[in-house]
Amino acid sequence: MNAADDFSVIPPFEVRQSAEQRVPFVFNSPHSGSHYPERFMALTKLDAMEIRRSEDSYVDQLFGAAVPLGAPMLAANFPRAYLDVNREPWELDPRMFAEPVPSFANIRSARVAGGLGTVPKLVGEGLDIYAARLPLAEAVGRIEAIYKPYHDTLKRLLSSTHARFGYAVLIDCHSMPANIRIGENGARPDFIIGDRFGTSASRALSDTAISVLLSLGYSVAHNKPYAGGFITEHYGRPAKRLHALQIEVNRGLYMDERTMRKLSRFDALADDMARLIAELMAMPDDNFLDLPLAAE
Repeated sequence: MNAADDFSVIPPFEVRQSAEQRVPFVFNSPHSGSHYPERFMALTKLDAMEIRRSEDSYVDQLFGAAVPLGAPMLAANFPRAYLDVNREPWELDPRMFAEPVPSFANIRSARVAGGLGTVPKLVGEGLDIYAARLPLAEAVGRIEAIYKPYHDTLKRLLSSTHARFGYAVLIDCHSMPANIRIGENGARPDFIIGDRFGTSASRALSDTAISVLLSLGYSVAHNKPYAGGFITEHYGRPAKRLHALQIEVNRGLYMDERTMRKLSRFDALADDMARLIAELMAMPDDNFLDLPLAAE
């Protein structure tokens, strides 16, 4: 069996969309997948709860209002512990594999060093996923069968959006652990808005997202500690009318991280996300056209 067989019953990812795309927005939820293949679970040393520690649980549902409002959403069914598409395609840790990794692999990135490469070594809380080295074919199979098709699909969605509307806005949706703290006072932000320090999206987009969230009573940080990952950096090209914004939601707002269950206020948060999405979609086109790269 191989990576393709791991998702023979459920597809590795899906595009959720209404009959017609009505807005120049594309939403992406690359880390909310929760289908853990039996073959993968046989490879891991972790139990069914531990393996989920890196999962952005329910984020696709939190931002689900985007679809009826007219934007497509690309959502992963594969889990982040299995494959991380918010990385370069070949960020691999050579210590994980029984054979040498390809010479073109990026083995020295900070993400690889932290155990969070394209095929992760660790889940949240620093737990090792595997008890033994993997065959290199395991990583190659996941990258070829799932990573590349995922990004091909995201590129297609953005390209068709850009062609139809004259610009495209990617909203990359994530969650963060409740214990994240920032600043000298150790504040716990409810949201972090990431635009790669002004290089991946128009400042107006970031400012609007921050303003709306503040008006809803949430605490918001900008770019620290999360400025945006590979997806935001790779697809965000404001000068080419391609904007990418990362939104991180504090998991403590909507779920119990120990039991992975939704809290009673989940629906209220989803309603607030619908408000945020609608406000972003209502922004005038001028905020996205012919903009130079900004610097913070």
